[in-house]
Amino acid sequence: MLGLPVHVRACLFDLDGVLTQTAKVHAAAWKEMFDGYLRERAAREGTEFRPFDAVDDYDEYVDGRPREDGVRTFLAARGVHLPEGTPDDPPEAETVNGLGNRKNALVLRRIREEGVEPYEGSVRFLHAAREAGLRRAVVSSSANCRDVLAAAGIEDLLEERIDGVVAHERRLRGKPAPDTYLEGARSLGVEPGEAAVFEDALAGVEAGRAGRFGVVVGVDRVGQADQLRAHGADIVVRDLAELLEPR
Repeated sequence: MLGLPVHVRACLFDLDGVLTQTAKVHAAAWKEMFDGYLRERAAREGTEFRPFDAVDDYDEYVDGRPREDGVRTFLAARGVHLPEGTPDDPPEAETVNGLGNRKNALVLRRIREEGVEPYEGSVRFLHAAREAGLRRAVVSSSANCRDVLAAAGIEDLLEERIDGVVAHERRLRGKPAPDTYLEGARSLGVEPGEAAVFEDALAGVEAGRAGRFGVVVGVDRVGQADQLRAHGADIVVRDLAELLEPR
């Protein structure tokens, strides 16, 4: 059904890069935040400034992860370890939470200025899944998931939302741990083996594999099909509309 194994009864979709064209907005906001911080730090310590790579560093360290995990993981790769701080740290605080809040302010500004567009193929697939009777949930590490869905005009096509806010409330580990996807399946009343995971992030694909879901669909928006397969994708497509084509 819809290019998926016959035992699949539900679809669990990542948001950024799968349903909406916001991955590039997040990558740009991460780069703006990290470059600003790394430049300040290099000037203060008299060391060389090495910018954040919005493709390689984004894919390897932050894409698909909860915001604080992204800050922590990337900085650790650069040998930088900051205090955790608290979730209400101001954006100028030199803490993991402070830098995360700085990035969030930047991405919200970009979304306000640039808007949010869904992928046309994903909208078509959502409609087809609903018509076919498949259950549907969005599973995202973003705390802004509800606002993005509303801005993109696709909120009504999804039955459940497991996002950064829900993950915090229910103490769910972020991707690459499978917790949020497992919670998505539970919210739809299906077993993991009956659900398909749709992911463009390497960490998200790892989460799908770790959760033993029925099928993991890797969505290759940036030319990383081989990496998606290596991290656990069973199927790789460039757009969800490919799954609607006759086979």
